[in-house]
Amino acid sequence: MSQALQGYISFPYVQQVFHIERKVYTTKGESKRQESVYGVTSLCKEQADAKRLLELNRGHWEIENRLHWVRDVLFQEDKSQVRTKEGPRTMATLRNLAISLFRLRGHSNIARARRWLSRNVIRVLELVGV
Repeated sequence: MSQALQGYISFPYVQQVFHIERKVYTTKGESKRQESVYGVTSLCKEQADAKRLLELNRGHWEIENRLHWVRDVLFQEDKSQVRTKEGPRTMATLRNLAISLFRLRGHSNIARARRWLSRNVIRVLELVGV
């Protein structure tokens, strides 16, 4: 742990604590709100300076937007009635597989790809390589 953090934080392996302030805008460019977020990392300053920590944070949101948003909105994952045993994990895996297959085949618009594929068994089989 960083000498400066000793006695202040009890998370294991923490090397840095960081603070990010961001402004959130509507799609029309109007200011919506200002957020202040804090984070901890096991990366020391030599591994990740402030610029690198910001890049890593933005990378996290890229993943959130590219995968989880698609699952939540296009596949309506939050409305799923599958809630017991291994069902939710299995369905999440199948959704991830579908998204990955679309992207591997060059589809950047997942909604359009789903419409292109819908009710066409031949296209489904081609997508999975059969």
